[in-house]
Amino acid sequence: MSDWFVVGMGVGTVFTGLVCIIVFCMIMSGICRLFAKKPKETQVAPVQHSAPEIQNRQELIAAVSAALAEELGTDISAIRIHSFKKV
Repeated sequence: MSDWFVVGMGVGTVFTGLVCIIVFCMIMSGICRLFAKKPKETQVAPVQHSAPEIQNRQELIAAVSAALAEELGTDISAIRIHSFKKV
């Protein structure tokens, strides 16, 4: 009988702790919302910058494929790059 008591107390303690953590997180979330600064309502048009043209594109692709081949542990001739664009 005492084995089940120990198991019950352990499980009860763990779940009581978890419930306390959840309640604490909810309270802190509410406090953070009260003190959070609200963003201004002004709308600014997004500025679109044109990406600078890569001068040595073939060298860049060669360097990227060499690094990729080294990381994958394969020969560089086994790698085919179909497209290359800036993200």
